[in-house]
Amino acid sequence: MSANVVLSGLFSKVWKIFRFFLLFGLAYTLLFPLIYMLSTSFRSMQDVMNPGVIWVPQNFTLDNFDLALKATKYWKSFGNTISIGMVSSLIQIVSCALIGYGFARFKFKGRGFMFGMVLFTILVPPQVISIPLYTMYQSFFPLIGGKYSLFAIIPYGVNLLNRNELFYIQAAFGMGIRSGLYIYIFRQFFRGIPKELEEAATIDGCGTFETFIKIMVPNAGSAFLTVFLLSTVWYWNDFFSTRLFMSDRMTLATALADLKGGLTQIGVNSLDPFQMQARLQAGCLLVIAPLLIMYAFMQRYFTEGIERTGIVG
Repeated sequence: MSANVVLSGLFSKVWKIFRFFLLFGLAYTLLFPLIYMLSTSFRSMQDVMNPGVIWVPQNFTLDNFDLALKATKYWKSFGNTISIGMVSSLIQIVSCALIGYGFARFKFKGRGFMFGMVLFTILVPPQVISIPLYTMYQSFFPLIGGKYSLFAIIPYGVNLLNRNELFYIQAAFGMGIRSGLYIYIFRQFFRGIPKELEEAATIDGCGTFETFIKIMVPNAGSAFLTVFLLSTVWYWNDFFSTRLFMSDRMTLATALADLKGGLTQIGVNSLDPFQMQARLQAGCLLVIAPLLIMYAFMQRYFTEGIERTGIVG
């Protein structure tokens, strides 16, 4: 047996061992927060104060979940999250798909510059433009009214603050949360669809919009699902925009951030840091539970969509 064969076999075994520990370390890093959340959420107050309890509680309890449900006004906050985030996500999918299709298939003057600006929106943090946006939505009417309108025929615009329509308008015009990324995903996906399909549709008498609806949309199911999941997660977890524009309405993210105040409102005055940790973890688990359930059912299609849009690899 030659030295090269021995070295090759040794390298193969070392690589397998290294790969195992690498994957195990990555899995532990990713799963540790969820495991810790589950362990802490079900602990009684005795277990919280007991240094001997590391992972498995000795006395399981649902009291932390009960307090978190009441403190966050869970079902009301859940409804607000759905009405803002889910509807905005659906509107955002339509607008970003149309914009991405335009960048992928149509040649027009300034296309490269405009697409560069779309990518630029991915890099610019929303905090940078928060003050101009807040001022604009305070007196909003883009064409004929408002202090910052194009033609100030009407001196006062519409105050969109604390209204769901603010998020709907942003999503409809491709300026929702992370819209630049979704436009990029659709552009990459539509560029990968053979042009012959569109040419065949044109020969059959389909117009541009009809071709998009009948040919492109049915073939882009995985891209639509990917964008829907990403958009839903970002709207679901959004704290900054919701707190900035919807100060009088709570979503799950803002209610969780103010969990301590919610506990005080329902008469829980014992706010020991260790007890607060258990209640906070229970609240976090309640907030992410719908997303985990949704992802569990759609994970296979989501992975397929990521691969086909060319984001990885």
